[in-house]
Amino acid sequence: MQTIDFKDFQQIDIRVGTVTEVKYFDKARKPAYKIWVDLGEELGIKKSSAQLTQLYTPEDLLGKQVVCVCNFEPRQIADFMSEVLITGFDIEEGGVAITTVDIPVPNGTKLY
Repeated sequence: MQTIDFKDFQQIDIRVGTVTEVKYFDKARKPAYKIWVDLGEELGIKKSSAQLTQLYTPEDLLGKQVVCVCNFEPRQIADFMSEVLITGFDIEEGGVAITTVDIPVPNGTKLY
């Protein structure tokens, strides 16, 4: 594994936000959702395309706090602009388990 300097890590803007809206993304090549995440007063609501359909229904995701990378370049996916990356982990059975917090924190809080 390649190591990085702590200064490199500090360049990644990782924050927590609350999922406010979820829709099926019919135009995506792989099953996915269009997700809107409230990242607090500074960043507002940002959009993400996420392949989370194997483990989560839209109802499961609504109101859940998720951990997002907020300073990647936006990515055009079909007709949708994905502005943040919702982080998660592949699981052996298939699908992605989202990264979340076990105690609620204010939207927009940075990871340190």
